[in-house]
Amino acid sequence: MDILPDMEIVDLALYFNPILIIADVHIGYEEALNKQGILLPRLQFGEMVKRIEGIFNRLKNRNIEKIIINGDLKHEFGTISEQEWRNTLKFLDLLAEHCNEIILLKGNHDTILGPIANKRNVKVLDSYIVETLTKKYNNEKTSIKKNLKKLEKILIVHGNKIPDKALLKEVSTIIIGHEHPAISLKESYKVEQYKCFLKGRYKGKNLIVQPSFNPINEGTDVLKDKIMSPFLQKNLDNFDVYIVEDKVYEFGKLKGLRKH
Repeated sequence: MDILPDMEIVDLALYFNPILIIADVHIGYEEALNKQGILLPRLQFGEMVKRIEGIFNRLKNRNIEKIIINGDLKHEFGTISEQEWRNTLKFLDLLAEHCNEIILLKGNHDTILGPIANKRNVKVLDSYIVETLTKKYNNEKTSIKKNLKKLEKILIVHGNKIPDKALLKEVSTIIIGHEHPAISLKESYKVEQYKCFLKGRYKGKNLIVQPSFNPINEGTDVLKDKIMSPFLQKNLDNFDVYIVEDKVYEFGKLKGLRKH
């Protein structure tokens, strides 16, 4: 499903130009929970591998030039745990089999990312701008619709802080992670939470919020939980919701879900 012209939601990833973006992988989350006394079977890495392989399979006839991890590849703030060392390298190796370049964008959990990136010669950046030609259906002077193309700049940044105004000025679309958006839906007495993409506006620009790629991190219920990202400190009622389950479901405006 397209979330913007020429930008497609593929499971928990975005694909365009031809770039694949995932966010908030949080490898090592189970180990961190184990240290806190919360005992969980360590299944998340296998589930993430299965999920990313499913995405690659769906895109097998299309080129992937770059894969961008939009922040929080690993979970621990101040150290690199044994699980993080082992599984982040395996994950990067898997991604490298399907693209020409991997870019890691710094998230708030990525205080010590350099040693892992250096092991695999991967770039670590604060943000990344993509120039892309996108469809623009526009011919105001006549009733004829033409498939035009427009050069646009898209900013990919984690979303835990607002970048410089000069950086924001030159882009038309911003893609962030960090928030881990999700929606709780109630049917009869049963309530289930689903990961989702959000699409809205930030200071006149398109704003897309990606869900967490981590299977055990359910995320922030944007209907009731406290919002973290400074990009989202506003009324979100007019944001569009795209729920990811067996496929992508377009659920309309957030304000419509508040009534259920």
